Amino acid sequence: FQTTFEAANEKLAEVFPKLFAGGKARLELTTPEESGEPGVEIVVQPGGKKLQSLTLLSGGEKALTAVSLILSLFLIRPTPFCLLDEVDAPLDEANIGRFNQVVREMATSSQFVLITHNRRTMEAADTLYGITMEQAGVSKVVSVRLREAA
Repeated sequence: FQTTFEAANEKLAEVFPKLFAGGKARLELTTPEESGEPGVEIVVQPGGKKLQSLTLLSGGEKALTAVSLILSLFLIRPTPFCLLDEVDAPLDEANIGRFNQVVREMATSSQFVLITHNRRTMEAADTLYGITMEQAGVSKVVSVRLREAA
């Protein structure tokens, strides 16, 4: 556990500032007095802000912090592909750009499958897959290779 915890902390320190355009994040082991059960807390300091609890962050900042942790854990032991389902939904335009850039960098060593409704994320993709229903109850998969179409 300790080895993975330390590796996750190192990767989080790398990924978080890329997604937030600066700032710091770390994982801390906790032992709440009331339950006595150990836990892990994420302590963050987005660029230009004070060190704060996750509860004080905006919805987009919370989502980006969660994505930072997910990608950090992924980097410890990468797999051939990574599936992310609408993780970009609560992000604003500036955060979408940084998210897409980090995914693009990581996509050099693993394939990313992103489920999204965000136009900018779609534009950053190599290939889009859509599901359409030409007749009731019958789904059809449509794909477009964006890099070849451009």
